[in-house]
Amino acid sequence: MEMAALINSSLDPKEIRRMAVSVATTCVGADAASLLLLDQETGELYFEASSGIKGEALQHIRLKPGQGIAGWVARKGGALIIDDVMNDKRFHSGIDTYTGYETRSMVAVPVSSKERMLGVLQAINKLEGNFTQQDLEMLEALANQVGTAIENAMLFQEQRETFLGITMGFAEALEKRDEYTGGHTRRVCDYCMAIAHRIGLSQVQIEELRLSAILHDIGKIGVADRILQKPGKLEPDEFNEMSSHPRIGAEILEHMKSLRKMLGGVRHHHEKFDGTGYPDGKKGEDIPLPARIIAVADSFDAMTSNRAYRKSLGIEFAMKELEIYSGRQFDPLVVEAFIEAYRSGELANLWDDCATSMFAP
Repeated sequence: MEMAALINSSLDPKEIRRMAVSVATTCVGADAASLLLLDQETGELYFEASSGIKGEALQHIRLKPGQGIAGWVARKGGALIIDDVMNDKRFHSGIDTYTGYETRSMVAVPVSSKERMLGVLQAINKLEGNFTQQDLEMLEALANQVGTAIENAMLFQEQRETFLGITMGFAEALEKRDEYTGGHTRRVCDYCMAIAHRIGLSQVQIEELRLSAILHDIGKIGVADRILQKPGKLEPDEFNEMSSHPRIGAEILEHMKSLRKMLGGVRHHHEKFDGTGYPDGKKGEDIPLPARIIAVADSFDAMTSNRAYRKSLGIEFAMKELEIYSGRQFDPLVVEAFIEAYRSGELANLWDDCATSMFAP
């Protein structure tokens, strides 16, 4: 039960599922364990997480409704101890044939929430002796914890995706004021994610960066259309109004408690590493890291996209500009990470998505 409590300490679905099979294996002294989840649309079971040397091979297997011992448990909702699976007519031997693993004994219990069946947790091959009633009760107790944890994680994930979707939708709706910036927010967000993984940000930092990137231009809601869509060079007073959008964006976010952590990325994404940027003239590492990352992604996309006042400058030109202004306008660490991501081919699919705007004559 102490180990089961660890499962409820996380809202990361993958982590919960990984921990579930690890704990199950240890709790009942098994050689391996698997967590199969129920596809709510098809009724099939699929191996979501597995321990043991053949765990990875199971990821490609799906059981039809009612198929195998796990299918029986999911359909009937009852737990089973089977000492000799080869002589049990419910056993699906095709799995062993596919993986090369020999299943001898098994204990399998349903995983459910208050509202629905979620899947099956099973432990395979008792290391010493046979599985006991105590093993089954232990696994049932664990499955109850796992079911609640999975349900909570799924609800959290759904809320998070809904929130991100609404935020992205709002940002893209704002882009429609300018026909030349379509897809800008999504591309900047993708570039930021590539940089984040290269420099090893934590999951929490990545999520905060993702939201900051989505919202970085939200302040343009306060900039007049005649300025946003002007085909020529901005006059000084027009440039001043355009330059106000990071400050306006930060002021908007200040009213939303859940978004206040994104203030630094939004307010400071036009600061320069040498201190000559705006709105506050911050310098070097005094500029929040999300803002330094967005600055590189934002500038690259601006250079490689068609704008009202010029055509795309091309990828190679943009890469050279990032290198030239590394340490002056941009954080050298961030520039290096972005260039490495480019050279490794990580961004190739993004080039395909926006090739029209980048290479238009």
